[in-house]
Amino acid sequence: MGLAPPRARMARRFARLSPGFAPVGPGHSVVPSDGMCLSAFLILTAPDDPKRALVGHIAPGPEWEELGGLDPARAARVGERWMLPATQLLLFESPSEAAHRVGRELLGLELTGLSGPQVFSETYRRPDSTAEDLHWDLHFLFTGPGPRRPPTHRLWRELSYVPVGATRRGEFARGHGDVLELAGLAPRDPPQRS
Repeated sequence: MGLAPPRARMARRFARLSPGFAPVGPGHSVVPSDGMCLSAFLILTAPDDPKRALVGHIAPGPEWEELGGLDPARAARVGERWMLPATQLLLFESPSEAAHRVGRELLGLELTGLSGPQVFSETYRRPDSTAEDLHWDLHFLFTGPGPRRPPTHRLWRELSYVPVGATRRGEFARGHGDVLELAGLAPRDPPQRS
């Protein structure tokens, strides 16, 4: 993920989003041309070591498309790298509802005592994008201690508590190393900002 260009170069557009291809009036904008994602992330740490976070290698399959928003090609691309339990919010779903849904559907856990959300906003140009706008991510991070042992679940080949500070950023899929850093758990190498 990269840093946004200086705001002085961009016309002011409020995040008062309307449908269609053109703003409906002053103070309105449309969804950025490179899209935006509102996502809930679970940052569950090992009860005996808060520097180890629960991440997994997914078991690519058709359920990921419905439950995690990953089409088969994308699931295959990320299958060998660590991912946090996370998903985009469903339309009109609250971040808290999404976090609990992630616990139930992706981990088989009814989570209580989560802290959050901490909210972060990031913009960046995606590598293959030709869109005029940057991509915009709104991250809702929920934190808490995980179960004593990592759970097992059919959607994952492996779930493990990984020492984030000893793990390279490139070992995490979908920018999840950057998300862990936002939560205060930085991978061992610095981010590659453009």
